[in-house]
Amino acid sequence: MPASLISPSEKSYIEEGIQHDCRADGRSRLEYRHMILETGLLSQASGSARCRLGESDVLVGVKVEIGEVERSQPNKGRLVLNVECSPSASQQFEGRGADEINNSLTMAIDRIFNGPQSGLDLEKLCIIPGQQCWVIYIDAMVMDAAGNLLDCIVMTTRAALYNARIPKTEIQDLGEGEYEFEVMDDVEDAEPIVGWENLPISVTLYKIADRYIIDPTILEELCSQVTLTVGVNKDGAVCGIQKGGNGSIEPSLLTEMIQTATALAKPLIQQLDNKLIAEENHDQENRRQGKPIEKLGFFAAVI
Repeated sequence: MPASLISPSEKSYIEEGIQHDCRADGRSRLEYRHMILETGLLSQASGSARCRLGESDVLVGVKVEIGEVERSQPNKGRLVLNVECSPSASQQFEGRGADEINNSLTMAIDRIFNGPQSGLDLEKLCIIPGQQCWVIYIDAMVMDAAGNLLDCIVMTTRAALYNARIPKTEIQDLGEGEYEFEVMDDVEDAEPIVGWENLPISVTLYKIADRYIIDPTILEELCSQVTLTVGVNKDGAVCGIQKGGNGSIEPSLLTEMIQTATALAKPLIQQLDNKLIAEENHDQENRRQGKPIEKLGFFAAVI
């Protein structure tokens, strides 16, 4: 979105508020907007989740299918990720601008979830080494864009992978390197994705003037010249760092921003995981009692 969409007086007002640790919506610099995260919304998907972070709204569906292994990784399954921004979500998603944003967001989440530090055990997705594996297709749809899209997509994708289930397979060795397998139809036998709990979330810090904030609104994003996205897992380990924008970050400030992202991410992941597990237990209890599944949307905020 072009910076010309914000007036000099609006920019000055936002910058002044951030200097005094009081943003336009009343939050402090390191405070998230209200979040609502739900799972299991798409009946035809292997897993799904929806996250509303402030006014930003993202839906992620996961589909698990059998495919061929890659020659370079004969003992591993595959993740295929894609992000689509609905044209109705924002004016910036109309025309060619949407393709650039889609590609940029797709590559960003691919680096997080397909990178060496993702924590996902892709070897567990291999069915027959050198031949067939499970392919996990992850499709994220941005339905409303109101700032901090990347972090919202990452949290939603992580929740959808937690919610996903993979059918159980039985493999029979026919000898002489020949195998055959059978996919079990019983939904109760389906298994969660191994290693989902090690998946990181991203914390993107936006530098505005000589301060930085998290979870910005659209207007706050327009005031920022440089961003720093830090991937952090549940143990507080940094899984990746990416700088965005055209500005610069002083070395001492860079170290501080990384430490801040780590300090924010670890309790947030614990909070999210506790709620995801609670919702799963709630759904299982309703199934046992023959009750309809009612989704537990929840709020999470970090200060």
